[in-house]
Amino acid sequence: MITTQTVRQPCMDGQMDTIELVEQAQRGDKQCLNRLATLARDRLRVYVYRLTQQEDLTQEIVQESLLEMCRVLGKLKSRDRFWSWLYGIATNKLHRHYRTERTQRNAMAAEERRRGPMQERQGGLENLVGLELKQIVSKAMQRLRTRHKAVLVMRCYDGMSYAEIADSMGCSEFSTRMLFVRAKKSLQKELSRNGFGKGSLLAALVIFGKMTAPSRAAAAQLTVPAAATKVGVVAGLAGWATTKTAIVSLTAAGALAVGTVATTSTLIGKDANHRAAAPTRGARVVSPLGASSTSEKFWYYFPEGSQGPVMVRVDQGAAGAASSLLVLQNGEANYSQRDGVVTINNYHVWEPDLSVVRFPTDSRALSSFLSRVEGKTGDMQTVSPTQTSRRDLLVVVDRSEDEELDVSRPIVVPHDIVLEEGYFQNDWAAGVHTLDNRDAMHLRGWTYFRVSGAIGGQTVTGSGRVPFVYATCKRYTPWLRIQVGDALTMVDGGAGAIQLDAEGNHVARFPQGSFFQGLARPWMGLHTIDTVRRDAAEQRASFETRLLENGRDVEVTVALDAISAVYTIDLEADLVKAVEFIKAGASVGHLEFEYLQDVDAVSGEFAAPAGERSGATLQKSTGITWLARLAHAALND
Repeated sequence: MITTQTVRQPCMDGQMDTIELVEQAQRGDKQCLNRLATLARDRLRVYVYRLTQQEDLTQEIVQESLLEMCRVLGKLKSRDRFWSWLYGIATNKLHRHYRTERTQRNAMAAEERRRGPMQERQGGLENLVGLELKQIVSKAMQRLRTRHKAVLVMRCYDGMSYAEIADSMGCSEFSTRMLFVRAKKSLQKELSRNGFGKGSLLAALVIFGKMTAPSRAAAAQLTVPAAATKVGVVAGLAGWATTKTAIVSLTAAGALAVGTVATTSTLIGKDANHRAAAPTRGARVVSPLGASSTSEKFWYYFPEGSQGPVMVRVDQGAAGAASSLLVLQNGEANYSQRDGVVTINNYHVWEPDLSVVRFPTDSRALSSFLSRVEGKTGDMQTVSPTQTSRRDLLVVVDRSEDEELDVSRPIVVPHDIVLEEGYFQNDWAAGVHTLDNRDAMHLRGWTYFRVSGAIGGQTVTGSGRVPFVYATCKRYTPWLRIQVGDALTMVDGGAGAIQLDAEGNHVARFPQGSFFQGLARPWMGLHTIDTVRRDAAEQRASFETRLLENGRDVEVTVALDAISAVYTIDLEADLVKAVEFIKAGASVGHLEFEYLQDVDAVSGEFAAPAGERSGATLQKSTGITWLARLAHAALND
């Protein structure tokens, strides 16, 4: 039995109980998450202070606990256990703090015993580091570009804000943040040449600061604020998540991780009064990227690894310039800002010349095949395969013409809260004019669809569910059911991708998602024209792309053995409209796809596939070629 979706009310009721707050926050309601964080902060302060009786340490533990709460809230199964669960997080944080503090204290005591009484030691900086270590740090800093050294000094030692540094260096605040990331990575690279690991970066910064201090007294007092170097806090909590104990010195050298830094901004709102009319059937839809610029920055975030969903940010042209463009595709929607207007679209971006979108994480084999098919070499800078295997991967590619920015290679940053950072939410000016061009199903974030058609004289029917953005793909998981005549059924859902015969027996089983290969998968962060063509390239199947006369639809022809699949793809809706099968120059079948704008009164045809496990042996996914197998089976039946 299918129930209609419950309409969720905004989190405005001050009397809403904790269980309901947790439920709404887990569903993605940011107002409820903020209210829940406020309640949790106030209650945790009392609890933690009673354990520590130290105000500074209390603030630090509360901050870390709230960040952890926001990160793993979705994993909480029993909402009525929220407070005990949260207290457990705080207690574990405090235990870890005491263990670390005890280890550092013991290490310092051992060093004191080894080096002898204080009066027997040399004075000044020799108390901290040896001559060889000072030389390594000094040479590492000398090898850095001037702009890298400048941003490190202003940020780490002078405590200047990014806005102040940007004003001093004559660039945008956003560029300054990127420059700081690069400066840290450059310094770490120089240190690693002398055998120093990641934990040495902060120690080097402290040592260098003491070495260059104007006096011994100044050197003794020097510290590097953690706020100047560590990853930003969750957006929305940044306003109050501060701590007096966020000061690190040489004894906390392992605390620094090379990462990015948060900005604070508000999520863009939807204004129904400014919603643009949907393009008509004959409208010409123009690529949101438009003409390329001499200055381009691409940010790619892969929360589940390079083979999973991708979030994209593209900065084109100088910030604030008349020709500047910002494209942002995060887990919530697809945004584009140009000429002081932000539009929210149904579709993901595509290249203006309809070439296939490339990623810096693409394999050499995939890139080479795409180059052969398209007749041109892609200019996307790539990263090492060893860097693409992990989750939570942020890759930044800079194509600006500033030689001092060292843009020869992409920057790879392991970072698990990228979607909470300001630059992956929005950082356009407050009060910017907004046009929400999404239709009902894209506003909802998911929909059901029907499949109809015929292959070799056999009727094809089916249904499924498709999420449009990453934020909805976990709750409204994709599934698909296609039946060809009475003899063949293909099901893709919680139990995997399964092929059944006329009696309902499982004759083949593939990994879940296999039957979505070659179909629309917008929650993956790619436009459908690129999803289909990259799926084809993965199987080394050649393809051709053609823009149809109406300017809105694209035709992609994929060669699948003896059968070709001709896709009609709606650029504005970002969905497959139809697939026609061609054999020996003649049409042998077709599939039509209908997507539901309204899902409030759906019938049993949209019941998700049962989750029972199949006894069939798991086979390797055949990728996009499963469609050819489907057509062959129907034609030979």
